[in-house]
Amino acid sequence: MQTVDVNRYDPERRAWIAEAVRRIKAEANRSADTHLITVPLPPEWGIDLYLKDESTHPTGSLKHRLARSLFLHALCNGWISPGAPVVEASSGSTAVSEAYFAKLIGVPFVAVMARGTSQAKIDLIEAAGGSCELVDDPSEVYSVAQDLAAERGGHYMDQFTFAEQATDWRGNNNIAESIFDQLSLERYPEPEWIVGTAGTGGTSATIARFVAYTGRQTGVCVADPENSAFFPAWRDADCHTETAIGSRIEGIGRQRVEPSFVGTGIDRMMVVPDAASIATIRHLEGLIFRRVGGSTGTGLWAAYRIIAEMLAQGRTGSIVALLCDSGERYTDKYYSDEWVVQAGLDLAPYTRQLTEFFATGRI
Repeated sequence: MQTVDVNRYDPERRAWIAEAVRRIKAEANRSADTHLITVPLPPEWGIDLYLKDESTHPTGSLKHRLARSLFLHALCNGWISPGAPVVEASSGSTAVSEAYFAKLIGVPFVAVMARGTSQAKIDLIEAAGGSCELVDDPSEVYSVAQDLAAERGGHYMDQFTFAEQATDWRGNNNIAESIFDQLSLERYPEPEWIVGTAGTGGTSATIARFVAYTGRQTGVCVADPENSAFFPAWRDADCHTETAIGSRIEGIGRQRVEPSFVGTGIDRMMVVPDAASIATIRHLEGLIFRRVGGSTGTGLWAAYRIIAEMLAQGRTGSIVALLCDSGERYTDKYYSDEWVVQAGLDLAPYTRQLTEFFATGRI
């Protein structure tokens, strides 16, 4: 039998990939790490609360880290080609960040999103040179994105599958390593809990893996909004759980359990009412004098409940929650009284609970 030899080496393609990777790595090199800011609590509590402020990334959200990792992952796997579009299914923020990186390396970008996505996010995607395909049923974003990529000869990025694979959870300036480095000189350098939320599940997987890998005792809690499949699936150990309607808190909560959600690494989950999430971000504005997105409120409400438990048990320590993105993207939603009324949400009971929490430590 003769030797069979198929040679697909393309020096021009290899050079294009090398240049694309260089551009993305250079972007990371010139982008300062995000801040760890304090949320003021009564000093007599002996508890420190921090927000990891991911809104300071160039594309304004936690998803900037994910998009960078996804592009490097896809480029190094040979999945992205010169001139071929990258297509993504997204609730908005990942698409904003991916549009930015697509423009950076010079490829087209298409975001497939639910029609209810905030107009501010759509505007940001288009400003970065991307285009948007809006669908009425949020559960269809996956299939529509996959079909579009096939039709146009592009690559379906599929953040929901690859989020937990693309990020190096052992270190390399991932969000967990950054948090612990920034806490190293604080009075409680190892937090009692890190509280996150889940859209793909990639961030919680990275944090949980890093905590285990570095031998820390920090607990990992995931706060979930209403109508999300993640909490019941985690509670019942049933990865096939689905919900009938989508989440009102953009960026987190899914109708199905995404492949990147690694529930076995999570210590605790908490369902947070949507009205509580929105009341929390409105209350937070008076504490740190800035607006944040709804997913930040979901995680922060859970953090407050954990702090109340610590106080009741006479414990001190620190808690870290995530500031996922800026509230300026949601002025027409979570900061709009009209939208809140139309959504049938009553913020008043949760606003009262927040006032009581800061006065008494109970919530």
